[in-house]
Amino acid sequence: MKIAVVGSGYVGLVAGACLAENGNEVICVDKDPVKIRLLQRGKIPIYEPGLEELVRRNRSEKRLTFTTALERGVRSAQIIFIAVGTPTGEDGSADLQHVLAVARDTARAMNGYKVIVNKSTVPVGTAAKVREVIRRETTHPFSVVSNPEFLKQGAAIEDFMKPDRVVIGAEDPRGAELMKELYSPFTRTGAPIMLMDCASAELCKYAANAMLATRISFMNEVANVCETVGADVDQVRRAVAADRRIGPSFLFPGIGYGGSCFPKDVKAMLRFASEKNYKFAILDAVEAVNERQKVRMLTKVQSQFGSLKGKQIALWGLAFKPRTDDMREAPSVPLIHGLLGAGASVQVYDPEAMKVARSLFASKISYADNSYAALTGADALVIVTEWNEFREPDFARMRKLMRNPIIFDGRNLYNPEQIRAHGFTYISIGRP
Repeated sequence: MKIAVVGSGYVGLVAGACLAENGNEVICVDKDPVKIRLLQRGKIPIYEPGLEELVRRNRSEKRLTFTTALERGVRSAQIIFIAVGTPTGEDGSADLQHVLAVARDTARAMNGYKVIVNKSTVPVGTAAKVREVIRRETTHPFSVVSNPEFLKQGAAIEDFMKPDRVVIGAEDPRGAELMKELYSPFTRTGAPIMLMDCASAELCKYAANAMLATRISFMNEVANVCETVGADVDQVRRAVAADRRIGPSFLFPGIGYGGSCFPKDVKAMLRFASEKNYKFAILDAVEAVNERQKVRMLTKVQSQFGSLKGKQIALWGLAFKPRTDDMREAPSVPLIHGLLGAGASVQVYDPEAMKVARSLFASKISYADNSYAALTGADALVIVTEWNEFREPDFARMRKLMRNPIIFDGRNLYNPEQIRAHGFTYISIGRP
């Protein structure tokens, strides 16, 4: 099939590359000429494992091209994906201006029947708004489809190529059949293609992310209770996860969720529920718990030292999760601000997010070349992101580098007895 993907950010670029990998002719459109020139050279502006190789291969085989010319993309394609940003507004709602602008410009460029697909995460009712915008601008026939993405950063290619499910919201059979044809090669192992109305499809992404965020916040609350009563959250978590009705996913306590999806989608769901005069009380609590959890580690560090003035604190990990450089809503950001505000100096290391960190903090903090360099002269180490390379470090080397052998483990990477046997003071989440 011939496909255009409008928006070459995280979702659009992954979708375009994966669709091209399956033999489709894909043209990716973006209004940023710097980004397009970068992509035309085979470079990508984000970090996602395997994506750069996928882009290069499909470019060289002429299945994947990049342009700033929206009209060219629309006229050459049968299916047009809208994959532009929907940032959170001041009131928590999803900002649809970019989605609706693309819909308008797409309609003006149409030269025949097209399927316009909302791939951006959008609130319920957006498909109807897109349909109305297009109808005002063209007499050509078209279908509007809602096709939410369920990509995990760090595993996005596998998620797209081997999905758990494909959700298609469509109001007419012509658009639905074309989308089924497009996705059938990705679901040969039995993953379902779920056809439904557009409103239900739009709600699926928000509901899924809200559920995962709820599990995280719930387990963080359980961990905090464990600390007050002397229980071990690892033992509690394993017992809870053994229940087949619950399972183990997203039940690991930590220092709060972040990234571009969970915080934004929880806020958006709260907002569009409130616009219909419904108070989503559970999500209110989920968000409040997460905000508290992000500063809980700072409180632990302050309690250990009393005063942080003149203390040097090392951070391992900056991205909100491993296998990405994304620091949007990352717990590391308020933690660093809190440490600096309390008079500490901060030295950081992350395998991928150092460039992003420099854009956020400039010279306010120090940047180490590797994990051990970050420990030189440190009064304490805070583990923020669970990168694999942090899981089995040389503890003897760490002790020699640090001024004070104190570890605050925000991801419960280590066995408390073993780490204390190495001579460290060890404070983790929800464990004695």
